[in-house]
Amino acid sequence: MIELWGRSSAYNVQKPLWLLQELELEYRQHEVGSKPGELETEAFLKLNPHARVPVLVDAGEVVCESNTILRYLAARYSPGELWPPDPLARSRAERWMDWELASLQPAFIRLFWSFYRTPEAQRDAVVIESARRRCGDLFGLLELQLEQQTYLSGDRFGLGDIPCAVCLYRYFNMGLEVEKPARVMDWYASIGERKAFKKTIMQPFEQLKGRLEY
Repeated sequence: MIELWGRSSAYNVQKPLWLLQELELEYRQHEVGSKPGELETEAFLKLNPHARVPVLVDAGEVVCESNTILRYLAARYSPGELWPPDPLARSRAERWMDWELASLQPAFIRLFWSFYRTPEAQRDAVVIESARRRCGDLFGLLELQLEQQTYLSGDRFGLGDIPCAVCLYRYFNMGLEVEKPARVMDWYASIGERKAFKKTIMQPFEQLKGRLEY
């Protein structure tokens, strides 16, 4: 059976959780990463010496890094569908996966931490506004892409949509006024109808409010 290490509320862990549900695969999840020292045990460091989640083990083989896990699961369990045989078709999804990791995720995490996870008395309004504007600019880029096609991966849902959509529920529901581009909202509505998204991403996250520790 597939095993996944990482807590359900962690941004990067939610990516493979969503895809595991999307593919209807059987798996066992180990809820680790919320308590000090859980990722520094000898057993876990054998899986990932970087002491980070998520970590996936399938048939005894270890796969680390969230977007790499997505690629692995798609290639192994959804060839021809979420993992197209044509390299160019795959690149249309993968470019957004790489963009999410390099641009969108750092911007969103900065906004989420500076606003939602920082106690109100300790918030820096300048930092929050800077992060909010940066996220707005990045979602503006998604808006331009989604004016041309229904999903980031093309005309139908694909691997490129998962990383970029993971932050949407928190982005729109953390109590901060943010821009809501029309095409992005249409995309969000479509994504929000997916059973796997509802189960893994559209979950309460109040336990993270004002909590600076992991």
